[in-house]
Formats: sequence, structure tokens, C-alpha cells
Amino acid sequence: MNVEEWFEKNKFKCKSFSNIKRLVQLKKQKKLKISLCIPTYNEEGTIGKVITTLKSKLMDKYKLLDEIAVIDSSSTDQTREIARKLGVDVYISSDILKSHGSYRGKGENLWKALYVLKGDIICWVDADIKNIDPRFIYGIVGPLLTNDKIGFVKPFYKRPLKVGDRIQPLGGGRVTELTIRPLFNLFFPRLSGFIQPLSGEGAGRRETLERIPYFTGYGVEAAMLIDLVKKFGLNSIAQIDLLKRVHRNQELSSLSNMAFTIMQVFAKRANTLGKLVLVKKIRKKYRIIEREKEKYLLKTRYIEDVQRPPMITIKQYRKKFKKDPSWIYV
Repeated sequence: MNVEEWFEKNKFKCKSFSNIKRLVQLKKQKKLKISLCIPTYNEEGTIGKVITTLKSKLMDKYKLLDEIAVIDSSSTDQTREIARKLGVDVYISSDILKSHGSYRGKGENLWKALYVLKGDIICWVDADIKNIDPRFIYGIVGPLLTNDKIGFVKPFYKRPLKVGDRIQPLGGGRVTELTIRPLFNLFFPRLSGFIQPLSGEGAGRRETLERIPYFTGYGVEAAMLIDLVKKFGLNSIAQIDLLKRVHRNQELSSLSNMAFTIMQVFAKRANTLGKLVLVKKIRKKYRIIEREKEKYLLKTRYIEDVQRPPMITIKQYRKKFKKDPSWIYV
């Protein structure tokens, strides 16, 4: 299947899965459990609304979700306290799989979520979504419940950008358009059909997600797509239109750091797969220009996105979920 055929066949709209009762029936028929991970770091302003919106509709009313867990990167605000009061499980990332160390980052939280969550289907949403709605969940799990050949679902949406007092309806996703989309088209053209390759939400089957590595930081989404397509094929992934996502937009300097991290991860993966030959080690030192008062300053930061191995290779995980060790080599 070429990219154009996949783009038309495996692209869905969230309203196609809005019959939540039907999804619950399918879940019961297939004897599946669905877990939601919310990775967090200092999200006290939005975490409450995210949890109450999803829990009230998709656990208390319709039973689509079997568990909700916050995986927190040692927040210094009230994120964890708010989550606990709302009745969901709360974990501190550094307390999970302690023998394997700890890194701060969303990818680290997703990797460790595979160990603590019980579901056959794992989904995640970011904690800073201001227009959170149940469609962010039923949209990404719907294709998995209705099509057994799909192993992972990636969302896309309109992302408005606020500039001063004006809203640019399609202004978000700047790193996507200026960094990852050109790189995918140049080196991984089979991934060029992803509308939002860096979107923060996703859902997949445990047997799919446990067999790929995870970068610990911003590079996790891009590397995940590369690895999933390489291991399972493009046809195993679907895209779902979640309409619109409103969240806080980052400053340009923060996006620059993000882009550097993603390009660093991209270079590592492309180098490993023979797409890009680098004689020397991939640079970790990043120089950025900042303006303070009337001066331009050249500052240096050291940035590295660490790669975690596929969870199926972790002994504690295989023991907990009774996994056959031979899966490691499949």
C-alpha cells in the first residue's frame, strides 16, 4: 500500500465512533481493558478539568475506561494533589522501575506507564488541553475496537495559535511544519502522510507498544512513528480527526529547544537505519541566542533525549504480565 492509498483508507473522523455504548459493547465482547495515562509536570491549572471531563463520561457513566492514571514528573505545584482528590491513580515517574533509573520527560512517563497500567489498550492525553472532550478518548480507541488489524492510532486536529489579541486558526504546529515534516519527506517518505506527527495524544495495543523503544523527551512521537512503521507496517496505523485542540502555545525559544531535541533523535534513528551517515557523534551542545534588555547573549545548553528499550525486554515487566521471553526476539 502506498502513502496515498493509506492516507485515504486509514483516516477517520471522531464522530464515526461517538456511539460510546457501542464501543463499550465491543470492549466487553473482545474481553479488553482500556487504560488512560495522563503524563504531567506542573499542570495544576488544567489537570482537574481533564480528569473530571473524561472520568465522569467515560468511567462513571459509560465504563469505556477501566483505569485512569497520572504519571507525574515530580511536579512542584498541586498537580498530584488535585488528581488524587479526583479519585484517579497517581504515580511519580521516578518511583517506577527504580532499578532502571529515571529521566524527566513525557516519553519516560509513557514508557513507565506500560509497567503500571493494566489495560490491553493504552491511551494517553496531555494534561494541558483546554478544550478537553470525551472525543479525545473515544476517537483514538474507536479504530482499535472496530478493526483488529490496527495497532496504533494517531490523532490530528486544528491547532489555533494566539498572537497578541488575534487567533490564527491554523497557526499551531510550528515545529511540525518547519522541522519534522520536511525531514520525513526527505528521509522517511512513507511517514509524509501523517497530518500531526507530533500530536500529544495516542492509543495502541499493549502488544504493539511494548515492542518498540521510547525516547524520554520531545523526540518520543517522531521516533515512535518511525519504529512502528518499520516493525508493523504503515497499514497498522490509523489517523483520527479530533477536530480542534486548544492548549498553551510555547515561546519561540522553547520551540527551538524542542526542534533541536527532535532533530537529535531523528538523526540517531536515521543513522541507525542507514538513512543518514554521521561520522562523528551526534551533538548534544546547543547554542541559542537570547536577548536580555539591550544585549544579545549567546547561551549554551546541553540537550539529550535518552532512549529506553522496548518494555518487553525488561525482566520485571515480563514477570508481571507473564510474557514469554521469546517475544524479545520477534
